[in-house]
Amino acid sequence: MTRVSPEFGDQEQVYLPVSNDVSFSSNQFPKYKLGPDNEILDEVKEDFKGPFLKEVVVEETNQLTEQHKRLSVRDLASKFDKNLSAAAKLSEEAKLREVPSLEGHVLLKKLRDALECLKGRLAGQNKEDVEKAISMVEALAVKLTQKEGELIQEKFEVKKLANFLKQASEDAKKLVNQEKSYACAEIESARAVVQRIGEALDEQERTSQTSGKQETEELIEEVQEARRIKLLHQPLKVMDMEHELRELRIQIREKCKISFDIRKELAMNKREENKSQFYELSGSESLGSILRIQPSSDEATDLSKCLIQWYRLSSECSRREAILGANKFIYAPEPIDVGRVLQADIISNGQKESVITNGPIDKAAELDSYVEALFRKSNYEFSVVISQMNGRNYSSHSAHLFQVGKTRMKLSRGWITKARDSYSKSMQFCGFRGGGNSAAKSLFWQARKGQSFVLVFESERERNGALILARKYALDCNVLLAGPDDDALL
Repeated sequence: MTRVSPEFGDQEQVYLPVSNDVSFSSNQFPKYKLGPDNEILDEVKEDFKGPFLKEVVVEETNQLTEQHKRLSVRDLASKFDKNLSAAAKLSEEAKLREVPSLEGHVLLKKLRDALECLKGRLAGQNKEDVEKAISMVEALAVKLTQKEGELIQEKFEVKKLANFLKQASEDAKKLVNQEKSYACAEIESARAVVQRIGEALDEQERTSQTSGKQETEELIEEVQEARRIKLLHQPLKVMDMEHELRELRIQIREKCKISFDIRKELAMNKREENKSQFYELSGSESLGSILRIQPSSDEATDLSKCLIQWYRLSSECSRREAILGANKFIYAPEPIDVGRVLQADIISNGQKESVITNGPIDKAAELDSYVEALFRKSNYEFSVVISQMNGRNYSSHSAHLFQVGKTRMKLSRGWITKARDSYSKSMQFCGFRGGGNSAAKSLFWQARKGQSFVLVFESERERNGALILARKYALDCNVLLAGPDDDALL
């Protein structure tokens, strides 16, 4: 294109055309204010078209740091692969942004050359405007250079992060493969152990079956040999000796019964002769009953003001053992007292008086058949009511189930379990020694230290059967189940 300058006549100046595919952000020249050293003070804010590359990289890095601790090795490797692809994508975007930057430099150079040519053709106020425009173009070039420096720095950081993510992804894959190999080795080792255990069990089973058959055959042979020897060596004489032994056992039982009756008569005669005693025992001297100390004279001190202690005596009355906790005027014998004499000391006003049973405590009738019926089951449940728990009265009188098993005892109500413990040396189990009208139906159970119950059964037979059953099962587990300091009696 040509243009005639008014100052220089008809001189023609040729200007290079601007590319048609250049796009500008506005239709008018941008407004800038120049400060000292041609610094741009105010700049029109450009529309925000999206987050900067640096912000995206920082956000991705923070997310990786937060999720690192809760990701598994496989998830972490997958995450590294995704971030690696994202970093590659950002790098491609940075390369695409370099092209507009180069075009900006070309445009600014062309614009500055055009303004320089125009400056030489103008004068006065127009020339000053052109000079200002040139200074603004130079400031834009400086600003663009700064932007390019920041872009180069961001590109370097993106490349650095991409390399880091690539290395981390490779490390994660190595770690996954290593853990996978470790897991496979452990699985193979576990399979080998299981196989060896199975083979050992099979071998043990075969050995036990073989040894059991051999022992059975040997016992059968010994029994047959014994029968043969018995038939060969005067079978009639052996039968006569068996009859004599049976008659001797019957005579010994009769003698023991006569001796027991004589001892009872002697004890009664002693009581009749010694009428100066202030107290006496009442109640049946058998299991399932209650022995009660009561005054026999009007001069006797009230029992609530006396100190009482019950004792167990051997059948010959040669040794006396205190019953811990039995310090009330009522005592209910338990299975451990069968065959022993019971004695109680009453101390009042500094004087001691003793009362004693006429003979040993007898076993309750039909208790043996009841206990045999209980032993036929692997475990048995009794209906009980909790009277005390941990030494304090229990307010609820609802029914509970007390289960006596071969390895443990359990107290529950519905699906709620109050106590459940296996037989151990710290467990205590005996008749209740705290007195009361229901003492013959009550027992004391200390499941463990710090947890104890007083349970009331529906009948005396159930209470005594539970004591015998639990002690038998505990003995099978090599545990002596009794009350405080009762182990020696068992």
